[in-house]
Amino acid sequence: MATTTLLLPTPFKPQSPNSKLSVPRCYSHPRFTCSSVTAQSQSARERLLVLISDQDRGLRTQTDPARRAAIVEAIDAMAELGAGTVTTDDSLSGTWRLLWTTEKEQLFIIEKAPLFGTRAGDVLQVIDVQQKTLNNVITFPPDGVFFVRSGIEIASPQRVNFRFTSAVLRGKNWEIPLPPFGQGW
Repeated sequence: MATTTLLLPTPFKPQSPNSKLSVPRCYSHPRFTCSSVTAQSQSARERLLVLISDQDRGLRTQTDPARRAAIVEAIDAMAELGAGTVTTDDSLSGTWRLLWTTEKEQLFIIEKAPLFGTRAGDVLQVIDVQQKTLNNVITFPPDGVFFVRSGIEIASPQRVNFRFTSAVLRGKNWEIPLPPFGQGW
């Protein structure tokens, strides 16, 4: 089964009225107007956010196949509404906060953090399309972080491939380099 992750930009920064990013993308279809697609997108987004709101970033979903299926279905519905749009341009660049995932390694780290006397804080993905970098960051307040650096390449208008290049686990006065492994999209 494929890994599914939902990330939202954090912090949200509204775009200026002249920015190309602030203008909703309109679709040319005989049955839909731009406003109906925007309303459908907003409704789909709200449904998804409700479904994941009590799932502890995906930890609870691991033991609830029906909820997981409903969340994946909601993600698929959003993807269908966005079919044909370019999602790999500079609008992808930014800091994104993880809200939900099925990615086992991330869920394991989030779940097991108390074994090390801490809890997982923010789980972030920092993407820079121009620099071709993607960094995964899991914070462990007050002083810890798990940091994985990756290189990216644009594979299609809606797909970015990545390959991990380095990883490190840091505490207040220590650092453990870890071997990077993994690639995906």
